[in-house]
Amino acid sequence: MTSSHPSHASHRLSRRGLLAAAGVAGVTGAAGLLGAAPASAAPAPSAAASAGRGSAALVVHNASVFTGTGGRAPVEAVAVGRDGRILATGTNAAVRRHVGRDTEVVDARGNTVMSGIHDGHVHPLGAGERSLSPSLEGAETTPAELREILTGFLAETGGAGAEPDRWLVVEDWNPVGLLPVGTLAHHSILDALPTRRPIALVGGDGHNLWANQRALDIAGITAATPDPVGGKVVKGADGQPTGVLKDDAQGLVRRHVPEPTRADLVAACAKVLGLAAASGVTTMMDALVGRHELELYQALSAAGKLPQRIVPAIRLEAEQTRDPAGSLAYARGLRREFEGVRGLRFGMIKVFLDGVIEYPAQTAALLKPYLDANGRPTGNRGELYTSAADYGRLTAAFNQAGWQMHAHGLGDRAVRTALDGYAYAGRMTGRRDARNAVAHLQLVDPADLRRFAQLGVAACMQLQWAAKDTWTMEALLPYIGPERHRWMYPARSLEKAGARLSGGSDWPVDALQVWNQLRTAIDRQGSFGAGPLYRELEGLSRDTVLRMHTSGTAWQLRQEGLTGTVEPGRAADLVVLDRDVRRCPVADISGTGVRMTLVGGRVVHDVDSASGRAASARVAGAAAAGPRPASYAAVHAGGRHHACKH
Repeated sequence: MTSSHPSHASHRLSRRGLLAAAGVAGVTGAAGLLGAAPASAAPAPSAAASAGRGSAALVVHNASVFTGTGGRAPVEAVAVGRDGRILATGTNAAVRRHVGRDTEVVDARGNTVMSGIHDGHVHPLGAGERSLSPSLEGAETTPAELREILTGFLAETGGAGAEPDRWLVVEDWNPVGLLPVGTLAHHSILDALPTRRPIALVGGDGHNLWANQRALDIAGITAATPDPVGGKVVKGADGQPTGVLKDDAQGLVRRHVPEPTRADLVAACAKVLGLAAASGVTTMMDALVGRHELELYQALSAAGKLPQRIVPAIRLEAEQTRDPAGSLAYARGLRREFEGVRGLRFGMIKVFLDGVIEYPAQTAALLKPYLDANGRPTGNRGELYTSAADYGRLTAAFNQAGWQMHAHGLGDRAVRTALDGYAYAGRMTGRRDARNAVAHLQLVDPADLRRFAQLGVAACMQLQWAAKDTWTMEALLPYIGPERHRWMYPARSLEKAGARLSGGSDWPVDALQVWNQLRTAIDRQGSFGAGPLYRELEGLSRDTVLRMHTSGTAWQLRQEGLTGTVEPGRAADLVVLDRDVRRCPVADISGTGVRMTLVGGRVVHDVDSASGRAASARVAGAAAAGPRPASYAAVHAGGRHHACKH
């Protein structure tokens, strides 16, 4: 990226140094916009003295600006003020008057400038923590091939004193990846490894964990172990544990795994937050937060390594949902303790209503039973972790206190349960702008589409999954049938029904591939799909997708008055891209590079810096590596929807 002043081309300053002198790039100058305490120091006197009245700290011109406001007049340039807000937008000529003698001028070369990406459902600290363990990357293997890979991991993590007690935890195990198809995970496969060490393979779907017998023994899991609330200890025909633990049952083993040091965690999380900034992400709703995560955010913020705005969603366990008063007191206590952390803004609660829909887990709650491999109905409708009545009372208590609810609802019965709960809360509180949300929406009954708009509920979707692949076809179509399958990720149907769409990645349940995610929402195939998934019925327009991942998510997070659009007065949370994503071929959107990312006017990614080049290279490598770590990696509920619980 080149930077120059039209009349002072020879006066070249580094971007970071220049903006810091203007009182914008430093953490102090942007702090008031980052959602915590107001800035404690005014801009440096030298900045005020050197700047003409109304001059900008930064001007980006020759751009194709997506404002997100719906205005028809083309916008070519953006001026960023010294307070970290957008000073002006308009034509190149109109914005040029804001260029002062120390204004940095960036040529966008005709490419897109837009609001930063707002990720409405993500687990960034889970991504950091997962990066500390070896990964199977969703491989499909025979048991023998799997043992060969794991033997290598044992050697890599061995060393003095490893035997017999050092845990081997491996991420991104593919729960449907054992070959030949139909081979079931059993602890005996892992027990054949040349080790006495406890082993746990964490499912890339986030809802499954596979342990060897040593790990089961340490956890005290036997034939007599009952299923915990929200989880399942899988047992064989002999009544003995197979080693597979679903959803909240994973905690039976995970609680025995030693935690990494705080220093290692902070370093790993800082690195992945840098990757998010290099991908253009400026706001994140962390969809699974407890004390552990809040303490990490506190440490990151104190170290100046928290580049995004973070809205933490405090996770409630299933049993807590039946105690609204106690849950409210718990959430308020965490907020009081951590609300001074710069960069965090509280007000969100997360509840899991069900699990995942794909075979073999099949824990997503369905209105009609799953089918067997021959298309016949079974007795399984999945697992509903909280009733509509309990969820309604819980929602009413939190909405009345000014909090929002964010429900994991994957199956159509879970989605209806969330909507029924929100309807009850609305009747009890009379609040019409609660902005509660349902996330994932993998399967929605058409009778419920209009209820999103009627109830003012945000439809938070992860549309990188909306492609034909193993997860949507082989692991799902036979088990729900074509009639229901057609309503997979019904994005356009929800839009037509008036629902407000917001977007999220669910990283690291999925790989961090922000722009392929947006592309897939349009063509329903993306870079890695075997074909489009109901493109004609459910594909979205480019502008809808861009709004969904900016102003739509900002609305979900009650942040639309601050970010999500490019207009004067809004915070300068901006990205400068390497192409025009509104006009390039749809397939080219996947390869979009981010040249610059600003949060509150502060540069948090610059591809021309050494760290920016390194981060961009890592992002590009991840994008080229293939689909989701496990075709859709882990986190949630101890599984594809339960990130790092400790």
